[in-house]
Amino acid sequence: MPILNRAAELQDEVTGWRRHIHERPELLFAVENTAAFVAEKLKEFGVDEIATGIGRTGVVGIIRGKGPGTRAIGLRADMDALPLTEITGKPYASKTAGKMHACGHDGHTAMLLGAAKYLAETRNFNGSVAVIFQPAEEGGGGGNLMVKDGMMERFGIEEVYGMHNMPGLPIGQFAIRKGPIMAATDEFTITIKGRGGHAAQPHRTIDPIAIGSQMVGNLQMIASRNVDPLRSVVVSVTKFIAGFAHNVIPNDAMIAGTVRTLDDEVRTLAETKLKQIVNGLAAAHGAEVDIVFNRNYPVTFNHATETGHAIQIASDIAGAANVNADIDPMMGGEDFSYMLNARPGAFIFIGNGDTAGLHNPAYDFNDEAISHGISYWVRLAEQRLGS
Repeated sequence: MPILNRAAELQDEVTGWRRHIHERPELLFAVENTAAFVAEKLKEFGVDEIATGIGRTGVVGIIRGKGPGTRAIGLRADMDALPLTEITGKPYASKTAGKMHACGHDGHTAMLLGAAKYLAETRNFNGSVAVIFQPAEEGGGGGNLMVKDGMMERFGIEEVYGMHNMPGLPIGQFAIRKGPIMAATDEFTITIKGRGGHAAQPHRTIDPIAIGSQMVGNLQMIASRNVDPLRSVVVSVTKFIAGFAHNVIPNDAMIAGTVRTLDDEVRTLAETKLKQIVNGLAAAHGAEVDIVFNRNYPVTFNHATETGHAIQIASDIAGAANVNADIDPMMGGEDFSYMLNARPGAFIFIGNGDTAGLHNPAYDFNDEAISHGISYWVRLAEQRLGS
């Protein structure tokens, strides 16, 4: 089954919506204008119920089918942009300096709006479809706040599905896997408290830079010597701040970074080993240390049954040969993970073609993907709710 004729007919209109959003990027929870645009479109489509302010600035639209039933499924798109300066040179490029849609959330929002328009026109399903427009995916945990606001219970959502574009994957193709598909994204900050002094007399100091340097090297032992090589973990130190002069050993130093894992057992092990390594090195050299370890987004885990449904729908649209049903997991994070912790569901990637990578100032969502995304959402809703 190819893309829907109606989805192809909507292509130009939805492209216009996408580029409107692209020109007006907003960050984290401050997506008031984008959320207002979404709510206005849902009202225009005749969506039965529109709830705003979910998870601070999220929007949920409820579309009721022609047939009987109380089951509801959720379809989610993210709305926020990134703090980057766009260099695409496109006529619809960002009009706000230092902000741009560099991850394709403008495309995700537009595709789900296109699906909402189609579903509100046809209503060939039983029960209800909840179209979920989420703020603050890029580090704010908006998905978590929407769940905490009782979204699943309020709208009776029994299953939930997400979709993200993938540069490098050809247009018209999809990629997914059962189980962990994206990593937990934990963050650490380590403050080393030594004793400063003259650089020519290091024996009179407790050098936090030397100690921190050992920590940076030894933290790599977590991956190479503490975790089974067949299980994934990444420990990256991304900050090292210390010192102010060529001839002074400072009192303090700070190192910070991220830990990425694909299961809770390795996640806990990595945190435990990090603290043991840091505390041990500090004690060995007579320094004090303060460790802040924040558990950020959890693992994005696709449930087996719902992933099977997603694979079948994607195969119906694109053909089985154009669906990678066992893509390697990625060590990036995604706060759709909170919704998958609350309800069974699946997260799928849709091809964005040969474009710049995500979070790149040269990136732009590929509008050719729109009709494929709309078709996926519509067929998924109709199949799961009995068209």
